[in-house]
Amino acid sequence: METAKRKPIIGIAGGIGSGKSTVAAEFGKLGCAVIDADEIAHRLLNELGTKEQIVEFFGGGVLGIDGKVDHGKLAKAAFSDAEKIGKLNRVVHPAVMAEIERKIEEIQETSQAKAIVLDIPLLVEVGWDKRCDTLIFVKCDREKRLERTGKNALLGPEELKKRENFQISLDTKAAIAENTVDNNSDLSALARQVAEIFPKIVRNG
Repeated sequence: METAKRKPIIGIAGGIGSGKSTVAAEFGKLGCAVIDADEIAHRLLNELGTKEQIVEFFGGGVLGIDGKVDHGKLAKAAFSDAEKIGKLNRVVHPAVMAEIERKIEEIQETSQAKAIVLDIPLLVEVGWDKRCDTLIFVKCDREKRLERTGKNALLGPEELKKRENFQISLDTKAAIAENTVDNNSDLSALARQVAEIFPKIVRNG
């Protein structure tokens, strides 16, 4: 029996509010399997043992009215200093990464997807760019990113800057990426860029 060809792994990097998940979704429309780390984290955060540790570290203020961990409140509490980010990573990171690895192997073995896209917020910071066959950098001006995060009531300028201080610089991410897509325009322009890049990735994968 012929062994199925290994699917290339595509990583998405960029600044907060640059549209990384939108780019991942465009790859999904082209037949890729998208692994969403945020979705995995949201689920794992509310598993009993993890939730107890989160409340112990950060207090009950990170819970929503439904009694579940509120992702926005938790992020705001964690990004107040490096020690708290470290605590959060020690609780959540290993479980999330293990689940991502499990999903990658499952997709490699059973799925008809053309490639696997990793939508991981801090992909470069946690070293997962080395797990990827190609890295896509999403270029987006700061003003545009602020407009998007502000529109969704996610982050103001100060909160955005605070979080960026804990991240690898955008210049570094752009420099290590094999491809760049510009997300300063509209969705159709972004979709065209993804469609142009994708055949090369699959061909070389």
